[in-house]
Amino acid sequence: MIRLDAQKATRFCDGMSRRDFLHAGALATIGLTLPQFMALEALGAVEQDDDRNCVMIFLLGGPSQLDTFDMKPDAPAEVRGPFKPIKTNAPGIEICEVFPRMAKLGDKFSLVRTVNHGAAAVHDTGHQMMQTGRLFSGGIEYPHAGAVLEYLRGSRKDAPAHVLMPRPMGPTGGNLPHGQSAGYLGKKYDPFVLNADPSDKNFKVRDLRAPATIGVVREDRRKKLRNAVDGLVKSFESSADAKQLDENFQKAYSLMSSKTMREAFDLKKEPAKVRERYGMNKFGQSCLLTRRLLERGVRFATINMFETVFNEITWDIHGSRPFTSITDIPKSVGPWYDNGYSSLIEDLHDRGMLDNTLVVSMGEFGRTPKINPAGGRDHWPQCWSVNFAGGGVQGGRVVGESDEMAAFPKDRAVSPAEVTATIFHALGIRLEKVLPGPNGQPIPVADFGVEPIHELF
Repeated sequence: MIRLDAQKATRFCDGMSRRDFLHAGALATIGLTLPQFMALEALGAVEQDDDRNCVMIFLLGGPSQLDTFDMKPDAPAEVRGPFKPIKTNAPGIEICEVFPRMAKLGDKFSLVRTVNHGAAAVHDTGHQMMQTGRLFSGGIEYPHAGAVLEYLRGSRKDAPAHVLMPRPMGPTGGNLPHGQSAGYLGKKYDPFVLNADPSDKNFKVRDLRAPATIGVVREDRRKKLRNAVDGLVKSFESSADAKQLDENFQKAYSLMSSKTMREAFDLKKEPAKVRERYGMNKFGQSCLLTRRLLERGVRFATINMFETVFNEITWDIHGSRPFTSITDIPKSVGPWYDNGYSSLIEDLHDRGMLDNTLVVSMGEFGRTPKINPAGGRDHWPQCWSVNFAGGGVQGGRVVGESDEMAAFPKDRAVSPAEVTATIFHALGIRLEKVLPGPNGQPIPVADFGVEPIHELF
């Protein structure tokens, strides 16, 4: 919502406040009238604030279930792959040997080994379903889970509700939306995008450095802003420009003027040993930055471990360039993930934040059971693994069992919609809540009949 509040509350003759008026005007930009919004409130669509957070780690490219969290050591060599399983500190749970630090945290996370979908085996469709719970169709783009949280709960102080880092997903071959925007909720609920590599020695965030003269002009700017609000109140309904106001400007201004947020993005304030523990790479420093942002009020952080599958090392292990080989996993991708993820879980736990922060780590699909002639594995949406930690999730559990080749669910198949429903459940958002969809038509947070993965809690 547009938050351009004066220093003193202003109330009109009918009892409506300035903030209410601006909220009502903002609703018009998404095709929703004030009576419709009030009806949604009556249905419970507007959430009260609480302290629950979420971190979504997206392992772009689609990690192989057989080379990460659902190993089959007794399968033929062309299925089991080159790696060995190791025990975790949770009884009966084994993961790949390339994750030694994560193995020591088996009591902190749980695995779902039977996620699957029946849509096309392309990256983009998996991105859509895993982040929004739905496959886009009919020109409708559904909102990212972080956008839903921002719509229902808003932001805390000057902190953006949802931060996406380091950059948005780029080309992955399908030329389709990836599901990282607010979709039909409108651009005002899009995430704040870092658009920078936090491991770069010259790392800084756009729009966070104020001009040297800002101290002189700030008060004048505030006065102009209040005057602009007064003019907006008087002419909002008839002003085309008002209806096109972009919430992103206000987000950027709030960040720029907030000392707390500027400090949050300053990774140089962290001891060198801490930064090195996370890993001095793009993913590791993104995990560290996420912890710092959560401490300062960010509700939802999305970390893209990679942004494209072309010409760089990723989880897309087809085996030949421009893709990645299985042999690259222990050299780069595996240690990057192990150090960044494990450090984040350790820090959240040690700081008392893990109980109220869900950390979900997932890809868009799994990989083919048999290794291909190029020495890799291809796309396989029929079965793969997702892991959950914190946010009320009980650690040391495994939900679902795959068959002897990790090719199909043997029991307890889980859909992407159930994964998203689990995120909302951990955030305290009821699945029957409705959002203002295209043309003002109410759309429930989750598809009818979908339930969270209750075995995790």
